[in-house]
Amino acid sequence: MTARFSPYRTGVGLLLASVLAAPLLRAQDLKSFEQRITTKVLPNGLTILICERPEAPVFSYTTFVDAGDVNDPSGESGLAHMFEHLAFKGTTEIGTNNWAAEKMALEAVEAAEQAVEAERRSPLGPDKQKLAQLEEAFKKAQTDAEQYVVPNQFTEVAERNGAEGLNASTGLDETEYYWSMPENRLELWAWLESSRLAETVPREFYKERDVVLEERRMRTDSNPIGRLLEQFLATAYVAHPYGRSGIGWPSEVSQITATEAMSFHKKFYAGSNLVVTVVGDVKAAEVMPMLERYFSKIPAGPKPSLMTTVEPRQFAEKTVFIREQSQPFYIEGYHRGSYKDPDDAVYDAIGDIMSNGRVSRLYRSLVRDQQIAAEAEGFSPYPGDKFPGLFAFYAVPLPGHTPQEMATAIHKEIDKLKTTDVSDEELAMFKTRTRADLLRGLADNQGLFSGSDRVTYNRERLLLDARAEVQALIEGGYTAPVPRTEIPAPGLAALATMETGIFLMGEAGFASEHDQKVARWAAYVLAGGRVTAGSRVSEQYLLDLEREAFLSLCGERKTQERIAHTLKTGKPLRN
Repeated sequence: MTARFSPYRTGVGLLLASVLAAPLLRAQDLKSFEQRITTKVLPNGLTILICERPEAPVFSYTTFVDAGDVNDPSGESGLAHMFEHLAFKGTTEIGTNNWAAEKMALEAVEAAEQAVEAERRSPLGPDKQKLAQLEEAFKKAQTDAEQYVVPNQFTEVAERNGAEGLNASTGLDETEYYWSMPENRLELWAWLESSRLAETVPREFYKERDVVLEERRMRTDSNPIGRLLEQFLATAYVAHPYGRSGIGWPSEVSQITATEAMSFHKKFYAGSNLVVTVVGDVKAAEVMPMLERYFSKIPAGPKPSLMTTVEPRQFAEKTVFIREQSQPFYIEGYHRGSYKDPDDAVYDAIGDIMSNGRVSRLYRSLVRDQQIAAEAEGFSPYPGDKFPGLFAFYAVPLPGHTPQEMATAIHKEIDKLKTTDVSDEELAMFKTRTRADLLRGLADNQGLFSGSDRVTYNRERLLLDARAEVQALIEGGYTAPVPRTEIPAPGLAALATMETGIFLMGEAGFASEHDQKVARWAAYVLAGGRVTAGSRVSEQYLLDLEREAFLSLCGERKTQERIAHTLKTGKPLRN
């Protein structure tokens, strides 16, 4: 099994992010859709989003926590994942038959555990006899605490009342909790969810720590590909937490304490770091006061500072070999930007064209034509998108073929992408699949609003046929000569250096001609176009177009500041 990395490579693209931008497909009317969205920020900083969708008497929710494995403190890898497990253990009211007594028992458990750890870490080495006595006392304290536990009561209450898909996930960038329920159980859900966020208790913490360690053994230690991927990331990153094991390193997980978990909760589960979304048969005007009453009890706190560690530039290729009796597997990765990177949409297009299904380039070349691989794909971003990640390619060799053959074949396809145009047919299929995937995601409540607090809908940022769009702009009287723009990725047909000097990329999903011009001008300005004295577009008109296209959809963008900066300096203002 082989993993390979090369220094950062980039193309050119434009990130046009818009919260709730999916309706730009016009499969749904944008204005009517927006009218069904209600947003409210509570005094404690927590944000609630409600989408009224009365097609069926059910609702779905997602609680988004802006913290994941990258936020694990140094030496405590796996802590965010551990806390996700803890969130299902109940509260001061759920999962206990006597909270006052259980609280004292849990304090005794923590004191006993700290005594064990102190002895284990003694500078002179642990006294084996004393350590054995302390470990026995720790086990007894746990047994004493267990008499107050009502096992699985939290999930049983939810499921007895119709909860479906009850689950959670911890990624490197965020943690999410979600399920669906009948609409007449909305208040019960609000009580359950707000209680476990506000009144978390470290119930059965050390038992759950053992569960996580077993999970690691199953998914990573006993899985050759799991071990390879862990080493893949550890080699790709030397500074950034993306290089750490998401589930945690064994030596660190085994030493995480309940005290550390509760400190993590206090910092990252403050109201300012949470977004709760509800979609379904609910009326915002009726339910918002009730939701505010429950979720306001979550403690307020400052928004945690964004991590500032920047991965240093990689100067040479790195290769990792793991030799063992297993199915050969090859993977390689290239450093790329985060979801905020202007090239993010381009990576989506590359990933689709190279890897999406039996018509993709990698499948046709390695699997169908050469018949050297059982599977071959690329994926991006990996392992996360909040910070600069990787664009990865992998292949599974057929018997008689080697990982090196996979590398050679993949590099050949990458070189083709760099030196030859993407065909009109490939680009059309990408656009069609993008629209279809997005529409399928809107088919149910959970898909519509899951993680919608920071949805960018990047897959709908389709690339335009540049020559046709420029001609349409000129014929419409929208001219703005700019210096010729050189494109470092000439293999992408959607990107072009045009004789008119206008570099253009924008939305393909606008219905009216006016909306198309609005989007094109906004894209042009954000791409760094220079408005000259000979332009037939006034500064105010450009500002109006920009405001109309983006302020209503991207309220958090400093749009006017970006436009003013571009008009003054001729250069784009990057975030």
